[in-house]
Amino acid sequence: MATYRQVQTSFWQDGFVLDLTPEEKYFFLYLMTNSKTSQCGIYELPKRIIETETGYNRETVDKLLQRFIDYGKIAYNESTKEIMMVNWLKYNRINSPKVKACITKELKGVKHQAFVELFHSLCIQYGYGIDTVSIDYGEEKEKEKEEEKEVVEEAAEAGAATPPDKNSTNTGNASVKKADPITFYMQNITPSIPPIIIQDIDQWIEKGHFDEPEAVIVEALKETILNGTKSWKYTTKILIGWADQGLRTLQQVQAAIAEHERNKNAGSRSRTGRARQTDKTAADQAQLDKLRGGQAVDVDPSYDPGEDLELQQLMGQLQSKGDGEQ
Repeated sequence: MATYRQVQTSFWQDGFVLDLTPEEKYFFLYLMTNSKTSQCGIYELPKRIIETETGYNRETVDKLLQRFIDYGKIAYNESTKEIMMVNWLKYNRINSPKVKACITKELKGVKHQAFVELFHSLCIQYGYGIDTVSIDYGEEKEKEKEEEKEVVEEAAEAGAATPPDKNSTNTGNASVKKADPITFYMQNITPSIPPIIIQDIDQWIEKGHFDEPEAVIVEALKETILNGTKSWKYTTKILIGWADQGLRTLQQVQAAIAEHERNKNAGSRSRTGRARQTDKTAADQAQLDKLRGGQAVDVDPSYDPGEDLELQQLMGQLQSKGDGEQ
């Protein structure tokens, strides 16, 4: 951990900073220079530490963190208490081999892997070459494979069954890879996932609407793509629709989708001529809207759900329904 941090004099003339309130400017400076900062811009910062070092109470800390999340300047993971300064790499690219080695070491210690994946994509975006930045994706995995191979060989000699992948979940005798919404998003929508969407994905995982949140989110992303859009707003509407129906597992979600497709196909077969292609019953349309969350919307992958009044209202209704059932 460095004993000092540099702040460029141009900071005070930055258009974003000029529009901040005095309180926000102070907090922004704190996030860049506090005692926990790291060379990679990702570090553990419990809210208790923020309270102690800034003098703010918890309510103010929560308010300011959320404000900078909404601004797209940071991402914060509640479970690991880690924060990511989204533009840190953009303004702190140092090509010193020692600095790069320090960054690599720090990334190995990051608990929330979505932050590491985002950092990796930003390195590619900004052309920042850290040869060892992919250790977690390469050498570490290779090491894991070697260890797993040894375990398999030992198990075979003992006549035991092959152990499952530690990143897999068992379903009967089958081993199924655990779904990762962040990786799926980066591979199928855009490699540079906006921090606000990482934050929203984390919230969906933590809200408890689904028993298998990661797998359900991936399924919703697949449905989004199949419907010809890459909008996170559309994905969110799908998730709200499923949660509203009380679908909690991936199996229930897939069964609901299959049932809808059967009903749609049955309706199509019963029609003839032009009506078969153009006519939809109100019930069928309502079921489609409820299952998939409404009509296709913008295809902007950087969509900010926190700024959409419609989604806020839908989430409020879903939360109210959940509280009422309790």
